[in-house]
Amino acid sequence: MKQLVEAVGIVEAVRPHAEDDFWGGEESCISLLEPFTAEALQGLADFSHIEVLFLFHEVEPSKIVFGARHPRNNKEWPAVGIFAQRGKNRPNRIGSTICPLVRVEGTRLIVTELDAINGTPVLDIKPVMIEFLPRKEVLQPVWSHELMRAYWLKKDPQGSLG
Repeated sequence: MKQLVEAVGIVEAVRPHAEDDFWGGEESCISLLEPFTAEALQGLADFSHIEVLFLFHEVEPSKIVFGARHPRNNKEWPAVGIFAQRGKNRPNRIGSTICPLVRVEGTRLIVTELDAINGTPVLDIKPVMIEFLPRKEVLQPVWSHELMRAYWLKKDPQGSLG
């Protein structure tokens, strides 16, 4: 069953292409597209975080994974199904990130730690409410902690980690 989804906004970011790590502290902007006006964002500034659903628009259809693979092609990690990982080569190419909302400027949202590249179509924006976060302890395999070790670190201009 096919569905039509249209972008509600576009990401303006420093990164032109996807990279695996060092998304920490990066500031980006989500600009709403027409027909949306500032009224669509009314009240959003009262929230500290938003969830952004976006399209991995640079992923070619031939690169989409439907089965299992080693995350980041690292053979030291187990092959797991595409729905047991957060890679960009997903069947519908949809990404989802909860990120801090810095401020609202008219039809623009300034955020940090949105792991989307410049020109990324935004499919939806939702406020983060505590009641929608997990109510029990979140469990995940050891390999996923290793994979994410540098994901949210900051990268300074000299290339060192911070």
